[in-house]
Amino acid sequence: MFNKKINKNKMKSLNPLKILLPITIFLFFGCKEQSNLIQDNGIKEKMVLDLSGKWKFRLGDDLKWKEKNFNDNNWEEIHVPARWENQGFQGYNGYAWYRTSFKLPNELSDNQLYLVLGYVDDADQTFINGNLIGLSGGLPPNYRTAYDAYRKYYIPKEYLNKKGENIIAVRVYDNELDGGIISGKIGLYISDSGFEPDINLSGIWSFRTGDDSLFLKGKTEDIKTTQLMVPAHWDIQGYQDYDGFAWYKKTFLVPKEFDGENMILLLGKIDDIDQTFVNGVLVGFTGNWNFNDIPTEFNKDDEYQVKRVYSVPSKILKPGVENTIAVRVYDGFRDGGIYEGPVGLITIKNYQKKNKASSE
Repeated sequence: MFNKKINKNKMKSLNPLKILLPITIFLFFGCKEQSNLIQDNGIKEKMVLDLSGKWKFRLGDDLKWKEKNFNDNNWEEIHVPARWENQGFQGYNGYAWYRTSFKLPNELSDNQLYLVLGYVDDADQTFINGNLIGLSGGLPPNYRTAYDAYRKYYIPKEYLNKKGENIIAVRVYDNELDGGIISGKIGLYISDSGFEPDINLSGIWSFRTGDDSLFLKGKTEDIKTTQLMVPAHWDIQGYQDYDGFAWYKKTFLVPKEFDGENMILLLGKIDDIDQTFVNGVLVGFTGNWNFNDIPTEFNKDDEYQVKRVYSVPSKILKPGVENTIAVRVYDGFRDGGIYEGPVGLITIKNYQKKNKASSE
């Protein structure tokens, strides 16, 4: 079995995929085919609002174009999904923006929603009502194509206007050949697995390569970091072929309704091994680490296939105030990082209930 990785010249050689048998218990999700379902990394999502069709479009770059109240009445229209080369912009390389709007149906106001943009050529930043919800690839001056990365971005509920218009703005940079939001079933989705965390931590995390314990102890703004999407391999986000140590970090609020709750931290799958801390406390790890904290035999047991499910006692969490999760990752071979969800916190009661339901 092979993992086909093709660069923008469409001719990069095939890379063999890691092939070992998983040794851990993992969550199983149903696989019945339906026309309104898509499957990403084995987990299905159900489309609840189709966003394909005519979008507003403009060449160039201006960050004010992300704002909800920006007037785009004089912009051109372009079909999504489709290459912009096929719609009157043959040969154009550089920045362009897309905008569209939608109203949230009442029955979806309490759902955890994802925006699926399919495949974007080459790199993008995506905004809801002016708020950044996702990015893939690297924009100049640190350009990196992510034309082969599947865009599925979690939308925090607080970013949505439940009673009126919502604006999606997508900033795209194309370096060569095809450009734009080129393919996929574009729309709003909910997970069809029924297994969603109570506190969703998917989205943008702070990230840095190397191994510095100050990243665990200090404030992120005091340390040079970049922003990466979680879950997604770091290789498609500007760190292609990087092997070694890296750190992820994210701050989040625990609603007061979870005060006193023992919770489960879901980190999906990590390539290859990790040590995970919540508010500075080690809550779990996967892989063989020796006394010098140097990973040994990191790929012996096929750790990159292991679902990370870590217990977080209530005494570690701080309801109503800022909490921090830091993940130390070591990748020793090909793709790396927190690459597959779900990612978030769930109460033990809900975890047991949803896990039971998904296995029936």
